[in-house]
Amino acid sequence: GKPAHYQLCTEQEFNSLLSTSYAGDTGESQQVAAGLEDHPDLLSLADQVPETEDLMDQEDDAPIVRLINALLSEAIRVGASDIHIEAFEKKLSVRLRVDGQLREIVQPRRELAPLLVSRIKVMAKLDIAEKRVPQDGRISLRLAGREVDVRVSTLPSSHGERVVMRLLDKQAGRLNMTHLGLMANDYERLTQLVHRPHGIILVTGPTGSGKTTTLYAALSDLNDNTRNILTAEDPIEYQLEG
Repeated sequence: GKPAHYQLCTEQEFNSLLSTSYAGDTGESQQVAAGLEDHPDLLSLADQVPETEDLMDQEDDAPIVRLINALLSEAIRVGASDIHIEAFEKKLSVRLRVDGQLREIVQPRRELAPLLVSRIKVMAKLDIAEKRVPQDGRISLRLAGREVDVRVSTLPSSHGERVVMRLLDKQAGRLNMTHLGLMANDYERLTQLVHRPHGIILVTGPTGSGKTTTLYAALSDLNDNTRNILTAEDPIEYQLEG
């Protein structure tokens, strides 16, 4: 590596430099975020939700739908990888995972937990009557004119079902290895490994570090009319023809 040089700066200067450094990010979530409102009033939206609603007959502007859309919008705006909805004995917590750390953004009324979870399960085409076993599904929707995929997992707990919503950047499935920002030596080394006729490549890292993006970029480089590629995934995150 190269020797590091240190220089003092204010928080505003640091954030400005950070934004400049990552200005070339091609993630679709960046484009979606640009069309969203700043800081949606989540608590106000939660207060507008009645205690009972017809889950199967709701308009797009129903309070519970607007609350879920606002949660997704806020998650995309701050660059969150996951939304965690957890019901406890006396409270309902909604947290976002940003840079690997969970932080609470709103505490809706505790009695809204079944309604919120059931609505998400309807959107993900899960069985709302089954509350005793984990379920997995997917939501495809449009926010700010862009398509967003959300992977939904539910898990029963002592105080009701917990929900984790993973936001998927659909652009990741259309990248190749030149978009990964690797150093020249690392790029050359990875390219050689990917094109070997046999072997295993192990990719590890925390949530949101780019494991799936890296693997799909490698597959994109290999994907041509001379090869037949199959992947074993559970669940399948992106669609890649070939």
